[in-house]
Amino acid sequence: MEKYKGNKKTNIVPLKDLNLTSRFLFDEVMEDPQTHQDALSIIFGKELPLLKKNETEKELRVSPLLRSVRMDVFSMDMDKNIYNTEMQEQQKADLAKRSRYYQSLIDTGLLEPGVPNYNLLNNSYIIMIMPFDLFGFKKYVYTFEPRCKEVPGLVLKDGATRIFLNIHGENDEEVPEELREFLHYLEHTTDQVAEISGSKRIKRIHDRVRKVKLNEEVGVKYMQAWEEKYYEREEGREEGRKVKLVEQVCKKLKKKCTVSQIADMLEEKEGTIQAICDIAQAFEPDYDVDEIMEALQKTAGN
Repeated sequence: MEKYKGNKKTNIVPLKDLNLTSRFLFDEVMEDPQTHQDALSIIFGKELPLLKKNETEKELRVSPLLRSVRMDVFSMDMDKNIYNTEMQEQQKADLAKRSRYYQSLIDTGLLEPGVPNYNLLNNSYIIMIMPFDLFGFKKYVYTFEPRCKEVPGLVLKDGATRIFLNIHGENDEEVPEELREFLHYLEHTTDQVAEISGSKRIKRIHDRVRKVKLNEEVGVKYMQAWEEKYYEREEGREEGRKVKLVEQVCKKLKKKCTVSQIADMLEEKEGTIQAICDIAQAFEPDYDVDEIMEALQKTAGN
């Protein structure tokens, strides 16, 4: 599917062709408690009865002044254990510390104000599913619990567990077949793959996938989400271009170039360069780019 933005042509993967490694489809599918229960039961190798209500894109924030996070699928089982299941589409350097931040935010909301007994904290599991091997040991599953450095067998039983699932693991003999099939299915979410699976859970998950992909409201939501991300990316690129231009102008100003010369060298309109120079002159001779950008934004806002 192609959409045109101005004179730009962009490609959109149709909803029907998405795999569950797509965060959008993953959230829509796992919003159903039974489907998320099936997924967690496969991951943990045992039946995990969940409470009826799931939350997708749950926002957690300690303070209005601090950064919030949106968690993909947030749920609780009958024993009050907390599960946050995340689909990580892209490999980023901060995933380990991001899981730590998620864990801390979950913990802050588990005790009522004034409750002194920390043993009342729920057990919690952060589960990150990734189409890449974050740690490089070719494992399907990496489970982290705090352990004593001096006594390696001594586990700090604080109830906090972080699990990283690698779709491309190679240690087949060490994990259940159903889990291997499920991880493969996440990246190849097709009728054919679901058909040959011997897992009733995977087949139920696929039934849910098919319903989601055929849902017109979900289709509209998908297009809206794509549009929002497109404009966010374009705004980010535009911001980057502006910063780069201001940096270049400042370098030329330090060399005592005129507005006309700068415009000619950078192949920009004189009016554009003049607007930057008018602001930049208040910050000579250092020409702090961040301060100039902030001043330009305030001017634009007025």
